[in-house]
Amino acid sequence: MDRRTFLKGTAGAAGVTALAGCMGGGNGDGSGDGSGDDGGSGGGDADSGSSDGGSGPTDMVMTTSTETTAAYAMSQGIAAVVNENSEEVRLDARPSEGTNANIGRLDREEIQIAYIQNWTAAKINAGEEPFGNLSFTPNQVFHLYDLGWFFATANDGWETAGDIESGSRVSPAPRGAGTAEMLETALGYSGADYNRVSIDYGSQGSAMSEGRLDVGVSTLVNFSIEPGWLQEMKGTTDLRMLGWSDETVAKMEEDPGLLLTEVDTGDLENYAYTPDPVVLPSLAYNFVVRNDFSYDAVYNLLSTMWEQREGLGEYHGLLNNLADGEFWVKNAYDGVPFHPAAADFYEEQGLWSDEFTRGEE
Repeated sequence: MDRRTFLKGTAGAAGVTALAGCMGGGNGDGSGDGSGDDGGSGGGDADSGSSDGGSGPTDMVMTTSTETTAAYAMSQGIAAVVNENSEEVRLDARPSEGTNANIGRLDREEIQIAYIQNWTAAKINAGEEPFGNLSFTPNQVFHLYDLGWFFATANDGWETAGDIESGSRVSPAPRGAGTAEMLETALGYSGADYNRVSIDYGSQGSAMSEGRLDVGVSTLVNFSIEPGWLQEMKGTTDLRMLGWSDETVAKMEEDPGLLLTEVDTGDLENYAYTPDPVVLPSLAYNFVVRNDFSYDAVYNLLSTMWEQREGLGEYHGLLNNLADGEFWVKNAYDGVPFHPAAADFYEEQGLWSDEFTRGEE
């Protein structure tokens, strides 16, 4: 992604508690990176988008992240809406290990639609491993949300990532997660020397309380909303949000793969410490399909969701964003074309931009 087209700037945090009730509770039923490593299978029994005997609705398996995340809950809501209102598409929302695993499953045609984030998209565009020999070109479909990430600790007196002591147990998201790689890169610029451990998002609070974790990670969904598992962490520990030194921020700004968003923390509550403002390494999550996936299925999926967009928020509060048409194409990835059906759909809705690229038929 081109840094200029993304999110760099200042985002407010005034809406932190607005959707707390729909973000889940102590079991971690909130938003994750989209990249935990303890989720269920994306499925091996999908039929590459075909329907039995060539008739009936087209089956689409949708994957996002682990069962403890808002992304998975949101996908379940989308599936419920589509299945209730479409005779052309049958959507099956399943948990996944996360964004890297999603690309692998699309490559093996085990699933039909999945979300990824800009870090993964950039690696695919560059042909970097493990995406060097994909059998398809990812095509964008619609935007789900944005996540701003930060490190957090219960260790008294720590204020920046530079305070992490040698040998500290740090979980920069579960191993294997696309977010983990991005956060490990950011943490590397601070010079921190740590022991890498892997703790699922919903288990970080208890791990800190039991002395098994010094530093974990958390996120602000759309730069303002706290997931339920973050609220649990604050309820079980004196949680401190770690910032970055000016020197570390300067180094991160020179890395074209890192996208930074500055957020005002004045409205955040129940932290033992927060820097104000805080710089958050950020990710945009968009759904993609294979370039050779059914035109009709993608078009029917979008049109059904569009017709029901005002009611999507009844299934999950974060889906309220899709009531705004502009949100569907927000933070599109540079270098990743839109599926032709999505391109046609957005042109019809007056949402297409000359900066977007249409995929090949």
